[in-house]
Amino acid sequence: MVKVIVRDRETIQEAVRRFGKLVMRSGLKKEMRRRKYYEKPSDIKRRARIRAERRSMKSRLD
Repeated sequence: MVKVIVRDRETIQEAVRRFGKLVMRSGLKKEMRRRKYYEKPSDIKRRARIRAERRSMKSRLD
């Protein structure tokens, strides 16, 4: 859970901006986007396999 305590002499806009940065850093937004729709387990495994193949190809080229 991300919490932002408004500091002395801080405007609401600054607090909201700081909150947005904290959400981005925590990965919460990415997680929400990922869970927006149901994804079959086979699709998750397929994407992980493809990502691993790309990583291995990239390491071979270096």
